[in-house]
Amino acid sequence: MPHVVVVGAGFAGLSATAELAKEGFRVTLINRHPYNTFQPLLYQVATGGLNAGDVTYSLRYFAARHSGVRFRRATVTGIDHDANEVLCDDGVRVGYDYLCLATGITTNHFGIPGAAEYTMSMYTRADALKVRDTIFGSMEIIAGMSSPNTGAFTIVVVGGGATGVEMAGQLAELKTEALPATYPELNPARVHVVLVEMGDALLAPFEDSLRQYALKELVKRGVDVRLKTAITEVHPDRVDFKDGTTLPVDLVIWAAGVSGSPVLRDWGIPIGRGGRIEVNSDLRVIGHENVFALGDASLTVENPLPQLAQPAIQTGKFAADQIARLHRGLETESFKYHNKGTMATIGRGDAVLQMPQGLKLKGVLAWLGWIFLHIVYLLGNRNRAQTLLNLFSRYLLPSRSSAIVGDVMETPKLKAIRK
Repeated sequence: MPHVVVVGAGFAGLSATAELAKEGFRVTLINRHPYNTFQPLLYQVATGGLNAGDVTYSLRYFAARHSGVRFRRATVTGIDHDANEVLCDDGVRVGYDYLCLATGITTNHFGIPGAAEYTMSMYTRADALKVRDTIFGSMEIIAGMSSPNTGAFTIVVVGGGATGVEMAGQLAELKTEALPATYPELNPARVHVVLVEMGDALLAPFEDSLRQYALKELVKRGVDVRLKTAITEVHPDRVDFKDGTTLPVDLVIWAAGVSGSPVLRDWGIPIGRGGRIEVNSDLRVIGHENVFALGDASLTVENPLPQLAQPAIQTGKFAADQIARLHRGLETESFKYHNKGTMATIGRGDAVLQMPQGLKLKGVLAWLGWIFLHIVYLLGNRNRAQTLLNLFSRYLLPSRSSAIVGDVMETPKLKAIRK
């Protein structure tokens, strides 16, 4: 059977690998980390609700469970299209008959000065742990100050999409419920959560009534939501806005946009809008008959797909099916996306859900649906059980103080106060 190399182990990469294994192909899965990360729950890790191990899954174990699949931990540095080889950072060249690129996305800072240097993102396990350590480490410092009213702690979340709304809602809940129980000497009123969105509404892909509901619920939870607000520069201890105002900050979490990895531009493949790989309707990279691009990394020129989990899962399976068709001497087909709806959680017992058939849910029912789907799509029964237990403990038990702590990381503003 032909050898297929899959680069990237997110939703798209794992979906393609599993389907290729079913078809009997020899598959090499390459990823720079030895684990898959369930990105939709990283904000729970960042706010102390879940351990990092709850949302990660061993890729070696994944490979062992699928016949014909081998995992290689490496960072891909390039592609030799003439030799049909993938170049790895350890000097190894991995040959392929077919290649699937599922490299995912990275943060897009839109060229705003200081954004790359002084903000944190939420797209990797390391990102989430850094945010967690900064939050809880700073709480330790503030709690140890002589006066409970000394030193405010301000978190700015940039971006009003699902990631930004979920993060802001969880931070507000952390402030009002977990912090008073964990740090009784800390005045919760000194912790401020600000959500900044350049557009005129939150959750742009949702219907207007759900957008308004999300806005109202965030404000009710104490989030300072600032719509039509653009950031012009980020400093170590403050952000500057387009209207000329400045806000002192301790932590800026960037959830404003995504882009394909910059290294893709050196791989001899066409790159389009948002740094994504341009593909035909059958997901083959334009100009390359045996190379496919999947998930967030791909851009179907005629019909761009949303950068969500479901399109990634569906494109992964579809690409594997097309490789099987090519192996049998058949023509490829055109990809058709089946919209299964979209959702975002706002906080405990509260979420919004929108289905393509017109069904709209908000509140507890949408939240229960959100929990169910996230548990189902997690890899591994242990992760499902542990995540369900931790979420139950966080949301349903009388005392919801966080028991997960991290290393102390002093922010520039706190450092100045202590001096």
